Amino acid sequence: MKFLLFDIDGTLIDSGGAGVQSLNISFTEMFGKQNAFREISLAGKTDPQILREGMTLHDIAYSEEIASEFFRRYLCHLEARMPHTRGHIKQGIPEALEALRLEERHIIGLLTGNIEGGAGIKLRNFGLSPYFEVGAYGSDDEDRNKLLPVAVDKLYRARSLMVNYSDCVVIGDTPRDIDCAKAYGAFSIGVATGPYTVEALEKAGADVVFDNLGNTCEFLSALNN
Repeated sequence: MKFLLFDIDGTLIDSGGAGVQSLNISFTEMFGKQNAFREISLAGKTDPQILREGMTLHDIAYSEEIASEFFRRYLCHLEARMPHTRGHIKQGIPEALEALRLEERHIIGLLTGNIEGGAGIKLRNFGLSPYFEVGAYGSDDEDRNKLLPVAVDKLYRARSLMVNYSDCVVIGDTPRDIDCAKAYGAFSIGVATGPYTVEALEKAGADVVFDNLGNTCEFLSALNN
């Protein structure tokens, strides 16, 4: 039994800019700053981490109350914008998810920096939500490297099924996805469908790297071997 944990942005989908647009609009509404996150690298970070870095950059004091209001606005904007973007599902993802769904030895979940509400909006927009049983989100912990134990615990609570970290596979498009797997001895698969090249993901220590998941047989072979 393997627990497969997918990242969302850059791995499963491209939101067509809806995510960063919604972050920027919400920041402007609350703090009057335009394009507040343009100097911040977002790839692989959790949403709360991104907000904290944006507020620090603009000398704004962070608090849980402010973060809660910010993400309330963010989800409203994201819900409105997602149906109207030119976003898309990444190559090979529908075929890979359907093949995994048919194999009882695999449990499919999420490990993403998105807050849970944002993850749901993005996946529902592309019809992908039904594939994912449990997930660990940026709203569970700001530190992505703490999310794998969260996912394992949620699976246990949902199914009374305990999996070892060595039986977990993290699939993502950034070095941060790989780091959060390596921290627990989990297997990592890098996909160069985001901002990082195959070479960069290999250098980060991914166990296997693909250009994309267009070859379902190759992907399943990497999982099973």
